[in-house]
Amino acid sequence: MKIRVALVSALLAVSGCTTLGRSPGSTVAPQPAATPKSDGKIATTIISAMGGGLVSGSIGTGLSDPEKRKALEAEYRALEYTASGQKVTWKSDRSAHYGEVVPAQPYRVGSQDCRQYTHTVFTGAAGATARGTACRNADGSWTPLT
Repeated sequence: MKIRVALVSALLAVSGCTTLGRSPGSTVAPQPAATPKSDGKIATTIISAMGGGLVSGSIGTGLSDPEKRKALEAEYRALEYTASGQKVTWKSDRSAHYGEVVPAQPYRVGSQDCRQYTHTVFTGAAGATARGTACRNADGSWTPLT
């Protein structure tokens, strides 16, 4: 019986060393979830957990509260549902202001999924860009790292 236990333990230990055909240095990153069908409104509790996101900084200067909300919803959609390098755009209903959020590849820190992202806001001829990182909480909200 002891030999069987030792043999099974050895096989399990060796199987942990096998490769998955990845190149050296590559890591497995979680993929974004499929975009759910919605009316375009993200739950207020999820959005408020983002603490204002990148638009609460200097790139949000000159945006109205409804524009900031649209921009923050775009940040959430980019982090939660969008593939790396793909744009999520938003546009004001009342002005020519608009923006785009581009998430990077997700990665894991401990038990949390994290992503870097950029948000560019256009309130005039030129755009203002901010970069940030956020990590996903167990409840589905994202917390920006400061």
